[in-house]
Amino acid sequence: MEDGHTLFDYDVGLNDLIQILVRKNLDLSLNDDKTVEEQKTNNEIVTDDSSHSDKENSEPQNDSKAATSIVSDSCSTSIYKVGDIIDAINVTMGAWFEAKIVKVEHGMDSEIQERLAECRKELSQTDENDNSSAEKSQLPEVPSDGFTYHIFFEKYPDDIEKVLSSEIRPRARTLIRFQDIQVGQQIMANYNLEEPETRGYWYDCIVTSKKDTRTMKELYATVKAGPNLTPLPNCRLPFIKEFFGIELPGTQLSEEDISSDSKTNIATRENKPECDKCNDNASKKCKHCGCVHCGDKKDPDKTILCDECNQAFHLYCLKPPLESVPDEEEWYCPECKNDDTAIVKTGEKLKVNKKKAKMASASSTSNRDWGKGMACVGRSKMCTIVSSNHYGPIPGVEVGTLWKFRVQVSEAGVHRPHVAGIHGREEDGAYSIVLSGGYEDDADDGEEFYYTGSGGRDLSGNKRTAEQSCDQLLTRMNKALAKNCNAPLDNKKGAEAKDWKGGKPVRVVRNCKGRKHSDYAPEEGNRYDGIYKVVKYWPEKGKSGFLVWRYLLRRDDPVPAPWTKAGKKRTEELGLEMQYPEGYLESLKEKEKNDDEAPKKKCKKRKLEDDTEDKESSPEPDTKKQKVVKYNIETSIKKKIADDVINKKLWDEALTYVKSGSKVFHDKVEELFRCICCQDIVCKPITLHCSHNICKSCLQRSFKAEVFSCPACRAELDKSMSMGANKTLTEILNSLFPGYEVGR
Repeated sequence: MEDGHTLFDYDVGLNDLIQILVRKNLDLSLNDDKTVEEQKTNNEIVTDDSSHSDKENSEPQNDSKAATSIVSDSCSTSIYKVGDIIDAINVTMGAWFEAKIVKVEHGMDSEIQERLAECRKELSQTDENDNSSAEKSQLPEVPSDGFTYHIFFEKYPDDIEKVLSSEIRPRARTLIRFQDIQVGQQIMANYNLEEPETRGYWYDCIVTSKKDTRTMKELYATVKAGPNLTPLPNCRLPFIKEFFGIELPGTQLSEEDISSDSKTNIATRENKPECDKCNDNASKKCKHCGCVHCGDKKDPDKTILCDECNQAFHLYCLKPPLESVPDEEEWYCPECKNDDTAIVKTGEKLKVNKKKAKMASASSTSNRDWGKGMACVGRSKMCTIVSSNHYGPIPGVEVGTLWKFRVQVSEAGVHRPHVAGIHGREEDGAYSIVLSGGYEDDADDGEEFYYTGSGGRDLSGNKRTAEQSCDQLLTRMNKALAKNCNAPLDNKKGAEAKDWKGGKPVRVVRNCKGRKHSDYAPEEGNRYDGIYKVVKYWPEKGKSGFLVWRYLLRRDDPVPAPWTKAGKKRTEELGLEMQYPEGYLESLKEKEKNDDEAPKKKCKKRKLEDDTEDKESSPEPDTKKQKVVKYNIETSIKKKIADDVINKKLWDEALTYVKSGSKVFHDKVEELFRCICCQDIVCKPITLHCSHNICKSCLQRSFKAEVFSCPACRAELDKSMSMGANKTLTEILNSLFPGYEVGR
């Protein structure tokens, strides 16, 4: 490469598509004056291009229009007048917020017409398999009076919005006592859709049940939320002292009415705080809603928001500080801003990277290929059959499957981390582990093994492993693995499960490095050995003298283990062989060929004779294929496949691969029923009249973008078509790939 650099220096990864230019020898006989003029011309061109491409630092054209002052029109026939204090609905949330009218215009604005047209399209695309229409009829629909109202929400007085009379109503001011509420009554109550026990926003509700005793006071209602006011039944309203009646149009008050009558007092309703950390306390420092550096919320006119991370920064807290707010349309903080110096332009030399200069790869004394090993390779594909937090076996991956490198295990979805030995989440559990004998306290007995937790080692300096240097703690991945045990969590003494089979399953992969200490580890690569359960876990002093957490895992898999006689027979029948990365064997052969073609000084003639003899004596490689066990499809699945008549052609093609085994069959089904939009297995599939299968969510996005055609063949689709999922196909795919719909 240029100046002796390697692909690693350019951050080029595996399977990256790059373009290499061959440098031509420059003609040095050119005139110096001509060269200087060309350089000046090129600099001017680059400057012009950069002014257009540098989005962050360019000065945008001053196209800002003078803000028009809001003038109140006299509309005597409108329901509401300028100055009325009202409640306005947030059309995306379905919640009501305090607002004020600042202008009234006759007629319907074009922006409102477009918004209403989009709402009608969304309503026509929703499913009709629920009783929402019946419940919506209980809510009185207020017709529009033909006027456009300019309002602002009291929390955001600078943002003016245009609404219709059906989207606003008089400010709620009648507080209803709990004992006066009747079943079937429509009220406005505070509810949090995500965390029902905490404070949320104000929604319209219809009371469905009431419990009023001496010790219990509960109220359940159907909450209307979302852009289409979708009914959410059986919602418990936690704040029983905060219920408001819904005022009728024409009973609204203005600011003058409130100021003239001292008895009229409308209290501001309490909503969910925008910042959960400080609860919108203006006097409290908070780095989540205030300045990231100092946490202060003062000087809003000297505060700037990053257009990428949306965090706030004081101009004087930045390093270096800014004198004023930049004139650019978009501004990025130092952490989000792209470093232009890291981009190597045409004809430029590679910039010196301080981070890489300190790495072992930059040291001339090191003989190792730092940064070029398979542990540093990125995944070329991602397992999308199941979610990353999936417990249990991966569909299509048989017990005894072998992979050469850990990155292949990650691509298969069996154990996703490239280096870490435990894959899990601290508050959820562990999904898979790799047993490689990296800890001296590990002991492998095949059907059960003793596993040592992670941590307690100093891995600074880009180390992969080191000696134990401190005590381990039951946190992070250690805690995740402990949560798989069917016993209450105890971070001091550990715990043992009485019914160990009731614990969460853990996928176990054995690595060939453990062959030094265990006869059950594979001789080469990595092998999937099935499902294990955590029997018990406890802390003890290890061989290093430091405290370590130990786990006893026992096998709980109906498939025989790969080292048993039955397991070996099954492995041979399934034809499970070592899997190599794509192009790996070809590159090895090419390397061996180049080594053989390299000239050697000694025994050249003898070598040629030996080669000739080898070619004559060596037989042709045995090309007979190993017998593979036919994949047996369950009778219930076969029946459902027969019922899926519309996809008969696809299933006939897939069933021809049954004789090639489980993995080949599952791969073919995944290929045939892959959504052309998201490139995953179709989720809630809709089978179109052209026989193509599309995810329901993908087709809804296509219709929302006003693309009314099949994404695969461009066949025209009816705009008002019902988007009912193919239930038969959904059941088949869930049986073949259990859990693939989770998280989608």
